[in-house]
Amino acid sequence: MSKSDSGGDRTVRIAQQPDADALLARSPLAALVGMLLDQQVPMEWAFTGPLTLARRMGADDLDAGAIAGYDPEAFTGLFTEKPALHRYPGSMAKRVQQLCQYLVAEYEGRAEAVWEDAPTGADLLRRLKALPGFGPQKAQIFLALLGKQFGVRPEGWREAAGAYGEQGAHRSVADITGPESLVEVRAYKQRAKAAAKAAGTSG
Repeated sequence: MSKSDSGGDRTVRIAQQPDADALLARSPLAALVGMLLDQQVPMEWAFTGPLTLARRMGADDLDAGAIAGYDPEAFTGLFTEKPALHRYPGSMAKRVQQLCQYLVAEYEGRAEAVWEDAPTGADLLRRLKALPGFGPQKAQIFLALLGKQFGVRPEGWREAAGAYGEQGAHRSVADITGPESLVEVRAYKQRAKAAAKAAGTSG
């Protein structure tokens, strides 16, 4: 995922599908796209998306330049083709293309350039928040994922990731290392959602 940590022998178990997880482990762009897709759909569905997209593009990996220059209507078709890549395939196709266009413009199409030379966790968080489709929470979760599973650990990365950076936590995709932890993370999310709902009704 970076110059010092290529991840050639890394094992990732987020998508719960070996080929999809292998792509996430070796492709920085696939990991970014999976994180972008991770909203309003099950986590496994979101992180299987990069592999499905690559295959529909006739490739083994994702290429930011190829996605950035793809005809928008045809690219949306790759998302809407059944089974759809996301619950909201049209809007997510647009977001993925915008992300890749930004990477081409700012980082020469290299997703790993977003983090490989970040001097501090705070700086990395700032870079992630600047990515199209990455709000503060998504940026913190991805920062935690980079630190916990991809060996990207600039000074202060846990602090910048907030609660998602805590060791031993089961709050997000950053903490998924297999089926058991997936269950724990899903349970945490359900508890958090119920608490937020209860707080809303009581307020």
